Amino acid sequence: MSRAFVSKSGIRSDARNASLERRAQRFLELRRGLEQIEYFCKGTVLRRMMKCGKAQCACATDASKRHGPYFELTYKANGKTVNVKLSREAAPLYRAAAQQYRKLKTLLSRLDKLSKTILRHQAKLAESKRQD
Repeated sequence: MSRAFVSKSGIRSDARNASLERRAQRFLELRRGLEQIEYFCKGTVLRRMMKCGKAQCACATDASKRHGPYFELTYKANGKTVNVKLSREAAPLYRAAAQQYRKLKTLLSRLDKLSKTILRHQAKLAESKRQD
């Protein structure tokens, strides 16, 4: 028969351990998600239609007749916006890599939040064991 103790907070220690175990399991699941991340890069791929600058060109007056599409990867580095021109063939590769970067950021944010929660629970357990 398992014995359940009630702490000062009124929470049963076996319930606390079960909660901690569920969170630890979720942490491991999220960590496995890191293995599925492929090549990634920070930024956004833009598709641009440009004016050429010639006054007599149709693109100067009609937006539907602009030149392009041209593709660029845009990201921030050291507080400055960086634009990198991409070929038509490279654009989908960088677009997928940018999506992977966003997925990685979301995953790391979830891992961070869950890790802090687990650490708080572990600290409370350590304190309650010390007081017993």
